[in-house]
Amino acid sequence: MRKIVSFMHVSLDGFVAGLNGEMDWIHVDDEIFDFAGDRTNNADTAIYGRVTFDMMDAYWPTAADQPNAGKHEIEHGAWYNNVDKLVISKTMNGQQRDKTTVISHDIDKQIGDLKKKEGKEIIMFGSPGATQTLMQFNLVDEFWLFVNPVLLGEGIPLFKGIKDKVGLKLLNSHAFTSGVMMLHYEKK
Repeated sequence: MRKIVSFMHVSLDGFVAGLNGEMDWIHVDDEIFDFAGDRTNNADTAIYGRVTFDMMDAYWPTAADQPNAGKHEIEHGAWYNNVDKLVISKTMNGQQRDKTTVISHDIDKQIGDLKKKEGKEIIMFGSPGATQTLMQFNLVDEFWLFVNPVLLGEGIPLFKGIKDKVGLKLLNSHAFTSGVMMLHYEKK
């Protein structure tokens, strides 16, 4: 069975964005890009919520074509353009695009069926709402949390609406030179 792996930047106090969605506190550099790039090679499908998809789709399809495109833009842009993308959204219903499928109903069944098909990992970048939805259906298998050394005090929480305790097992951790700490957990 394929795994769903959630990649998420989070503040030390558990928020993925400020109250108005601000993410200017997230630290990303070449070291983190290279680390994440190694992980995307293990995935052939990406899941996004609508807001994250809109952000990603506005940048990555042509990122490699920019005059100052670096290694990360070229590599991740190629991955993004080749990977199958699923968008969990009720507002985009019916808006199909090449290599992109919008899922607006029967999310648990459609994603559950996808996990049973042959293929590599299914990765989610950001998308706290989509992550929370898939967690309600017990569909997220692993969390790669990039804990940024900042306290926001308030904002959009990653783990919201959890009704039952979810046991996690730490598989790996990595401290980046920036102070960001990656914690890799799997569900017990």
